[in-house]
Amino acid sequence: MNCPDFDLKGYLLGELSEPERRAVNEHAAGCGSCGEALERLQATHRALLTLEEEEIPRRIAFVSDKVFEPRWWHGVWRSGPRLGFASAALLAVAIIAHGLIQPPAASPPATMAMDRADVESVVRQVMAASEADVNTRQDARIAEAVAASEKRLDGERRADMKAVEETFKVLLKKVNVQMAAWRGGSL
Repeated sequence: MNCPDFDLKGYLLGELSEPERRAVNEHAAGCGSCGEALERLQATHRALLTLEEEEIPRRIAFVSDKVFEPRWWHGVWRSGPRLGFASAALLAVAIIAHGLIQPPAASPPATMAMDRADVESVVRQVMAASEADVNTRQDARIAEAVAASEKRLDGERRADMKAVEETFKVLLKKVNVQMAAWRGGSL
């Protein structure tokens, strides 16, 4: 069906004359696509009317304001050679301080003699602890993945339910229009 060009936005905002408003009303009542478009525009208009008005800022910062002037440390931080020199100087001071403050080196500890059974026991304990740690981390990752998946699926389910609800509302309105027309004897 080819619909003539109607100014639905002008109709919604009350900018049309009375004969034009009547023509849009008559056409929207008979044309499903134009009626649906008008309903969507009205729903959008109602949603926009629910938003709070915000006050315009009283002061806008200009590039010449002191807020935008660089700080003293920006010059050092953004300069590669200066930052490199400062890092090298700090490292040199740290090495010298470490050399002066370091206590004398102690003799290496005597190695303990362990037999094969002791080594195997320690290795088994370490392996069991590592396995438990890995299992704990894997369980945590699986739980996170399941929670994220459930959250995503819940969001999709809600979106699908909302879409079905909106479609049902539109169909119900169409049925009501048809029933009203049928009761009025137009069909």
